[in-house]
Amino acid sequence: MLYAFELSGEHAVLPCKEVFACLSMEGLEYREHASYDNCLVLDIEGEDIDEKLTFIAGRLAMSHHILKVVGICEVEADPIIDMCDRSDLSAHLSEGQTYVVRAKRVHHHGDVKREFIEGRLGGSIYRKGFRANLKDPDVTFRFIMTDMAVLGSVVASIDRGAYEHRAPHKKPFFYPGVLMPRVARALVNISQVRDGETLFDPFSGTAGILVEGGLIGAHVIGIEVRHMISHGAKMNLDEYDADHSLLVGDACRVPLKDSSVDAIVTDPPYGRSAAIRAESLHHLYTDSFVEMYRVLKQGKLAVVVSEIKVEEFAENAGFTIADVFTQKVHKSLTRTFTVLYKD
Repeated sequence: MLYAFELSGEHAVLPCKEVFACLSMEGLEYREHASYDNCLVLDIEGEDIDEKLTFIAGRLAMSHHILKVVGICEVEADPIIDMCDRSDLSAHLSEGQTYVVRAKRVHHHGDVKREFIEGRLGGSIYRKGFRANLKDPDVTFRFIMTDMAVLGSVVASIDRGAYEHRAPHKKPFFYPGVLMPRVARALVNISQVRDGETLFDPFSGTAGILVEGGLIGAHVIGIEVRHMISHGAKMNLDEYDADHSLLVGDACRVPLKDSSVDAIVTDPPYGRSAAIRAESLHHLYTDSFVEMYRVLKQGKLAVVVSEIKVEEFAENAGFTIADVFTQKVHKSLTRTFTVLYKD
């Protein structure tokens, strides 16, 4: 069955990586059918797909909606209406259910007016014997005009407003230079940590990553070398009722047992040596990667955000490089995301 993920577009790669990780974690097999501007279409197989996608939507940060695809065609009025007229909606609407159609244009794709196509698609569905309800429908159809036109029924929607409420400056304790909540949540998802498992951040800072881990039900452990920042991190974790343990300490000497954590997500410092109790940045990275490898369980993932390449540090520690991708934040800053696997 084809499903479309309406992506946020705030990063070229991260939204797709997040979707893939969540699908894998839920045991859903998928094949990429098409990748359009801000829309990823996958052929998904497995048990209880809609139920699992609804659960996944509660974790996702960089998508807007998940759709069960009705059809895909050129972004032109006649093919769009013809596609809807010919479509079997039995997998989307049941007898007696009401519907509404909402259209969205991605960037400047196509020249079909949104209001016009909503009305025409709504009329096509009406002629199939269903009744529209603009205020409280049982089923919402979304029509996305991107490289192609994608029509589907909404399986689940992502509450992106919740991430805005957790913006760094809105938390009890704020310190500049931290990851935004949507990025932090996407990285937590890529680590594939589950409810009830343990997520570790050896450079926890103000606990932005740990807050997102705690909100999906993980027990989160953080280490921070600065007392003041650690106290502030506790304020933030308490605000969101996270199941947490915080330590003031050194990421190069982690006081945790071997193979004791299920996932690691971290944003090590770079260019801020004055705040780090290490002989050098090279020493910090070398020793902290050794410690991350030691405490991570076999067969699990670590996700590292950095402003430098860290593959050599990771491989020397014993990790296998699972994935590497980048994000250009501004002219002078490019973030690298490195996904590591412990064999």
